[in-house]
Amino acid sequence: MESTKNYFHLHLISDSTGETLIAAGRAAAAQFQSSQALEHVYPLIRNRKQLMPVLDAIDGAPGIVLYTIVDRELSDIIDQRCREMGVPCVSVLEPVIDLFQSYLGAPSRRRVGAQHVMNAEYFARIEALNFTMDHDDGQLPADLDEADVILIGISRTSKTPTSIYLANRGIKTANVPIVLGVSLPERLSTATKPLIVGLIATTDRIAQVRQNRILGQTQEFRGDDYIDRAQISEELKYARALCARNNWPIIDVTRRSIEETAAAIVALRPKSR
Repeated sequence: MESTKNYFHLHLISDSTGETLIAAGRAAAAQFQSSQALEHVYPLIRNRKQLMPVLDAIDGAPGIVLYTIVDRELSDIIDQRCREMGVPCVSVLEPVIDLFQSYLGAPSRRRVGAQHVMNAEYFARIEALNFTMDHDDGQLPADLDEADVILIGISRTSKTPTSIYLANRGIKTANVPIVLGVSLPERLSTATKPLIVGLIATTDRIAQVRQNRILGQTQEFRGDDYIDRAQISEELKYARALCARNNWPIIDVTRRSIEETAAAIVALRPKSR
């Protein structure tokens, strides 16, 4: 019998987009399977006027408070009000900033949103995202050699979401579907720059995901072969043979999250050079 979950309020206050804070909060909450966080996200809080309604909301729904506020005055207000309310709160960045200051022997600039500055790395990520969207599902095969990574795999092996995740890290990623009996683009076999990786999963996993996809299709869609396990096994056999023939590494995504698959691909990149 499945145990019922305990719910708690998780308040996330940020003077920027809140992405760093959300990631930290979810990473911590994931370690407590019996509890479910009810997230309240307050981005772009940069003055007292914006902060006061947030503190009132916390008072009305007490829980854990995490914040990334570089302004000392505002962070002191949060600490004081949380103590008065009897609510636990933690500055997620402050201990890390203190450690950096101690080691580097220099004070931090305390600049809001410093990690989101529009520098060369930022524009590289935008370029990678544009490239990846243009080269999704086998599109524009003529310039595949411009990619950093090319993902290949049969339908429902998480090629597109993994490509987008990698692109968000500045890695230009294309993905090409493997279809039983259909030759891959010629450019794929002649590409010398990209790391080419095959994605696979178990037959059961692919059948399950494909079944869910069929449920959203129109009545005219014929999906018998699409979800047939024998057919899927043949597709996977064909995909493995293609990768073996070309000496392309294979990653099984059955029990991997998108993030874990992407990390495995990134780890392969230095080895491919």
